[in-house]
Amino acid sequence: MQEILVYGSLIFYFSSFIGYLLEVFWCYLGSRKFVNRGFLCGPVIPIYGFGALLILFCLLRYYEDPVVVFVFGVIITSALEYFTSFLLEKIFHNKWWDYSSRKYNINGRICLQNSFAFGILSLLIIYAVTPGFYFLFSLFSFGFWRVLAIIFTVIFVLDVIYSVIIAYNLRNRIIIVEELKNEKIAKIPVIFEKRLKESIEGFKAFPNRLLKAFPDLDNNVFEMMKKWREEAKEKSRELKRKRKEKDN
Repeated sequence: MQEILVYGSLIFYFSSFIGYLLEVFWCYLGSRKFVNRGFLCGPVIPIYGFGALLILFCLLRYYEDPVVVFVFGVIITSALEYFTSFLLEKIFHNKWWDYSSRKYNINGRICLQNSFAFGILSLLIIYAVTPGFYFLFSLFSFGFWRVLAIIFTVIFVLDVIYSVIIAYNLRNRIIIVEELKNEKIAKIPVIFEKRLKESIEGFKAFPNRLLKAFPDLDNNVFEMMKKWREEAKEKSRELKRKRKEKDN
């Protein structure tokens, strides 16, 4: 049982890291910019780790039938992505990705293009990645991997706690903005902007990384938040420039 937990957790972390690299590379091809993808701050995307474990648990027995691996890989990973999107939206009050503009999507949560790619990844997990894990785990003793699993778990848990706090604070700000929009003061732009600024100015840890990692987040809300942060920075730069000119 201990070996299952240790090796299972390591497969989860390694797969999450590989998924992170794939996401970063894919985004770089489209934008020519490196973006720290994923919900967490660290270089891992847990949905890939969970997906890898599900594929291994459900489909490794069908090793001799790649068609079954591909078809059920598509179904399993698509269901996981849909559920994850739904859960994040309900918890954090926002949609983290949206495939509505792509053909053959379901509620913007999953699309045929991604599902097909996940089917290919399922084949790679069964026929390439898993043998690689077996070889990797044979290089060192179980004790070494157990210590490494414990270290990774501590780091992962701390990352989850920190990232959830940021995302939850962001959720609260979104709710504040939406409530203000529904108030009568929304009809008076000057007062509305003042109330909005007072409500969000205390949010120092604005997650710019989340906006870059998830460009489909509610930009109307975030643009208002970014507006005052940018204005504050601009005023600060202007004051420094005037002081510098005065000193000279």
